[in-house]
Amino acid sequence: MQRLKDERFANRVTWILLATLVLMLGHWAWSRWQAPPTPAPTVADYFGDTAARADASTEAIIANLQTKLKTQPEDWVAHSQLGLAYLQKARETANPAYYLKAEQALTTALQHQPSNYAALGGWGELALARHDFSAALEFGERARNLIPNRAYAYGLIADAQIELARYDAAAETLQRMVNLRPDLSSYSRIAYLRELHGDMEGAIEAMRQAVEAGGPRAENTLWVRTQLGHLYFHSGRLAEAEAEYQLALAAQPDYVHALAGLARVRAVQGNWDEAIALYSTVTNRTPLAEYVIALGEVYETAGRAEEAQKQFELAEAIDTLNRANGVNTDLELALLLAERGRAAEVVTSAREVYAQRPTTFAADVLAWALYQTGNYHEAQTYAQAALRLGAQDATKFFHAGMIEHALGNTTQAKHYLQQALIINPYFSLRHAPQAQKILQELNAND
Repeated sequence: MQRLKDERFANRVTWILLATLVLMLGHWAWSRWQAPPTPAPTVADYFGDTAARADASTEAIIANLQTKLKTQPEDWVAHSQLGLAYLQKARETANPAYYLKAEQALTTALQHQPSNYAALGGWGELALARHDFSAALEFGERARNLIPNRAYAYGLIADAQIELARYDAAAETLQRMVNLRPDLSSYSRIAYLRELHGDMEGAIEAMRQAVEAGGPRAENTLWVRTQLGHLYFHSGRLAEAEAEYQLALAAQPDYVHALAGLARVRAVQGNWDEAIALYSTVTNRTPLAEYVIALGEVYETAGRAEEAQKQFELAEAIDTLNRANGVNTDLELALLLAERGRAAEVVTSAREVYAQRPTTFAADVLAWALYQTGNYHEAQTYAQAALRLGAQDATKFFHAGMIEHALGNTTQAKHYLQQALIINPYFSLRHAPQAQKILQELNAND
C-alpha cells in the first residue's frame, strides 16, 4: 500500500513539473537583446545574483530529488523529474547552465527507461529551448506514440512544426490537442497560430480562453495573460495591453514578463525614466537577451547612447554564453546586428537558417539584412515570403515598405508603410517615427 502511495505521489510530482513546463517555449513571437557596465560584471555574475533570488520552490524540488537520488540512484523517474526541475530553473533564472544539468538527468533516465514519458517530454522541451526543432519533433512524436491520448506531447510537436515552417501540419496537431484537452496550453498555442495567420481577433479570443482556463494565481496563467497583453500591444491597443499587464502584476507584483510588457508601454508613451527603471528591474532579475535589448533601445531613444551600447554588448555576451551551453540562438540577435554594421554576417546566418526552416520570421530577418547590404531586389523576394501567411505584423510591413521605397516603388512603399502604422503605430521606438517621416515625404511628393 505504501509503495502504491509513493508511486502515485511520484507520478503527481512528474505531472506538476510537466504542467509547469508545458508553456515554457510555446510562444516565440517577441525576442530581442544588454552590455556590461563599467567595470563590467561577467554574465556569470548576473546569473549568480539571479540564482540567489530564484523561486525557492524549484530549489526545494531540486534539493529533495538530489537527496533522494543519493540513496536511490536507480530511481529513473526521479532522474526525469530532476531534469524537468532543472529546465524550470533555467526558465526562472535565464541561466543556460541548467540545460546541461537537465540533459544529464534526462539522458540517465532515458538510457535506463526508453519508454519514460516524462523524460521524452523533457528532452522535447530541452530541444526546443536549444532551437533544435527537428530533435524536438522527434521526441514529441515518440512521447505521443507512447501515450497517444495524452495532450501534452502534441504541444511539443506543434511548437516544433511551427518553428520548422510546417504550418498546416501544426494546425492539424493543435486541433488534435484541443480535442483531447481544451485547456490553457492548447488555447495559447492556437492563439499563436492564429496570430501568425493574421487573425488577431481570433488570437485574442483564444488567448483569453487560455487565461480563463488557468488558475487565478498560477504562473502559467500569468504567462498567458501577459501574452494576451502582447497581442493587444501588437494591435496598437495600449490601454488594453496595460490592463492585462497590471492584472498579472496584481496577482504577482514581481512577475518579470508583465513588468517588461509594462516597460514597453511606458517606453512608447515617452516615459523614459519609468521604462528604464522597469526594464532594469527585469534584466537584473532575469537577464534574457530580449529584455536587455529592449532596455538598450530605450536608452538609445532617450539619447543615452553609451548606456545603450553597454546593453547591446551584454546581449551579445549572453548570446555567447547561451551558445557555450548548447543553445543554438541562430537569429535571436540578427535584427540588432543587421542594423549595427554586421548585416553581411547576418545575411550568411539567415540564409543557412532559412534553408533549414523557411519560417516567416527567418524570411523577414533575411530580407532586412539584404536591405541593409543594398541587395534590394533579393530582399524584396524574402519580404514577400515573410508576409505570405497574412500576419498583421507591423515590423514585417515596415521592412517590406522600406525595401519597396529603396527600389523606387512609391505606391507599394506607401501601402506597406501605412499598413505598418495602421496595425500598430507604436511598433518600434526607432522605426515607427521613421515610417511616419518617409510617408509624409512620399505624400508631399505626390
